[in-house]
Amino acid sequence: MSWYYNAKPTIETDEGIKAKSKRGDFVKNWWATRWIAAMERVMDRGRLQRGRSYARKGQVLSLEESKGKLNAKVQGSRRTPYKITIELAPLSERDWEKVLTALAERPYFVAQLLAGEMPQEIEEAFQAVRLDLFPAKWELKQSCNCPDSASVCKHLAAVHYILAERFDEDPFLLFRLRGKTQDEILAALGTGAAEGETAVAPEYTPAPPLSESLAAFWQIGPQVEPYAVRIAAPDVPYPLLERLGEPDFLPDARRWLVKAYDTVTETAVQIAYQSESAENI
Repeated sequence: MSWYYNAKPTIETDEGIKAKSKRGDFVKNWWATRWIAAMERVMDRGRLQRGRSYARKGQVLSLEESKGKLNAKVQGSRRTPYKITIELAPLSERDWEKVLTALAERPYFVAQLLAGEMPQEIEEAFQAVRLDLFPAKWELKQSCNCPDSASVCKHLAAVHYILAERFDEDPFLLFRLRGKTQDEILAALGTGAAEGETAVAPEYTPAPPLSESLAAFWQIGPQVEPYAVRIAAPDVPYPLLERLGEPDFLPDARRWLVKAYDTVTETAVQIAYQSESAENI
């Protein structure tokens, strides 16, 4: 029987990094889920369960990041913590130039990245230049100095779970492991200027004074006339009231709020359509 099944009891510690997840899913965002899924495909169930348990108990003592590399220590059954190394080959500068150009061509991606989120389809930008954001199995070099001969032991699994939580909070960690910091990426996407060029700010035309546009303030302007306006009743009547629950600040408050919402709706529809009423929409 292998050493894995005859291992000594784990030495408990209060000094480690405890996972925020106490049960169920470890992460909520798709990019962190993708990282965990890749690890779980190459691990057996027993080591996965022990790895999750280690992460939730705080057996991961440290996790330090450097360019393209992560170093961690995990407290196992021995007094001396096990040393973990995870390395990811960074993209070359030439490859990053291709990726940033592909990202800049997708304004929706840029907007989400500027908001600190990772677009669901961001891999399209990488694949368009024949690259990958998430590492292939052969690109990820990882090791643990424990006696387990498995390619991913429970100590490595614990580190991956903690790492996934960090990805969940900071999607730019994955970019840093690929060789670019958040500031470098946002600077490149924010200016749109090539190296050595100066970004030129777009011309700004101030809006006319409000006093000159009061008569037509609530009217649809010529810029949006080609767009059809369609207002439909919600599937559930008064969804805001349903979401907030029964109001208790005033006797029979719901009846008065319903009247107010009906009046607001009628007015908004008349403004939008100029003539039709809410009953005809």
